[in-house]
Amino acid sequence: MLTRRKFIERTGILSAGMLAYSTATKAILSPTEFVSQRPPVEQRRFTSKAIEDVIVKTMKQIKDPEIAWMFENCFPNTLDTTVDFQITDGVPDTFVITGDINAMWLRDSTAQVWPYLPFIKEDTNLYQLILGVINRQGKCIKIDPYANAFNKEATGSEWESDNTDMKPELHERKWEVDSLCYPVRLAYNFFKITGDTSFFTPTYGEALKSVLTTFKQQQRKQGKGPYHFERKTETATDTLPGNGYGNPVRPVGLICSSFRPSDDATIFPFLIPSNYFAVVSLRQMAEMFSKISHEQGLADECLILASEVEKALKEYAVANHLKYGNILAYEADGFGNQLFMDDANVPGLLSLPYLDCIPDSDPMYKNTRKFVLSEDNPWFFKGKAGAGIGGPHVGENMIWPLSIIVQALTSKDEKEIETCLQTLKRTHAGTGFMHESFNKDNPEKFTRSWFAWANTIFGELILKIANEHPSVLEKVI
Repeated sequence: MLTRRKFIERTGILSAGMLAYSTATKAILSPTEFVSQRPPVEQRRFTSKAIEDVIVKTMKQIKDPEIAWMFENCFPNTLDTTVDFQITDGVPDTFVITGDINAMWLRDSTAQVWPYLPFIKEDTNLYQLILGVINRQGKCIKIDPYANAFNKEATGSEWESDNTDMKPELHERKWEVDSLCYPVRLAYNFFKITGDTSFFTPTYGEALKSVLTTFKQQQRKQGKGPYHFERKTETATDTLPGNGYGNPVRPVGLICSSFRPSDDATIFPFLIPSNYFAVVSLRQMAEMFSKISHEQGLADECLILASEVEKALKEYAVANHLKYGNILAYEADGFGNQLFMDDANVPGLLSLPYLDCIPDSDPMYKNTRKFVLSEDNPWFFKGKAGAGIGGPHVGENMIWPLSIIVQALTSKDEKEIETCLQTLKRTHAGTGFMHESFNKDNPEKFTRSWFAWANTIFGELILKIANEHPSVLEKVI
């Protein structure tokens, strides 16, 4: 079974992951040919008429043929290759793999279907598919709110020897705050768009209660809590110090996240972007408890915790940088120690406006943005192929397209957006798809040729540009 870290193919364009897109594809076409790299219709996992119509409409708006080709390949990639939809006991049930890893991450599964949400009222089948994701996520959280990734069935995993409370339903059990925030984001916005509350079953209600309980446990006011994790590994970021509890924290109201959204261990367990995300999620949970299940007591608990975390962020997340003024740290520990960097994954500091955590007009966010998009951020790289943020997960000099996409998604500057598109166009290595990362000097040296989240969010970016900055797409980039 492949893992994120093991699936690294840096020396060529053609890969097993890319071949999975289409058995009819014998070799990767050169960019000048621009032949669709989607699987044949009969091999696609799911087809949505609404999404197909959007693809046709949007491609007509894109003058650059290569960008149009990339959009056609990427935007439907989650539906084409990663979803397993069925009706189970009369209820929609959707299992979503990440691409090259045959497991469902709570974070990735939300992010992969997120760009399709605006179209669900136009397509009953798509509506049911996303409802199925919400239903499946509720079941997963109920099984274990501390797990980040799940199997479709109780089949066990290569990580079952990890020193933590593994279950056969789990693929991996790395505790990440954002793993619980993303399902809340999906369910809440589904509810706001459709008014449909059918997902809020007793099982789902119990899942949300466990989110609240887990967040409180990981404030560590009553000790370290039940979660611990150790792995026998040569990779330091794949396990936790401190007998599996991570480095010490002072309980100040923030929530510990043992791992980052990259699945790398935190250094200081108060991961600042994830705490901002938790504030948003808790307020969304409060609204659902209040308006759907009419449990005002639980709603009030969520609001109180959100305010507590928000207050602690103001005190422990901000520092006066010698060069950039007041900026946000990436991690903190409550003792006064802070880590200044940003990682390409979402949530990260750059992505906070995208997740509705901070307005992009906020002066502190603007200062933070300047920092994380500069070489003062130790994980920002600039080379012959482009510039962008990477992270410890893949290592130095490897830029993540995800960070470039998020940079464009959080920008109103058309020149900056165009520069981001130029970089993405220049670095897909002739495949027509996004990758996990590429070398700053050589884009043909990349990791993960089948990474559905990066593909789908690229499509989301193109749609946003088409709606808000159409002039960018009216020329060859």
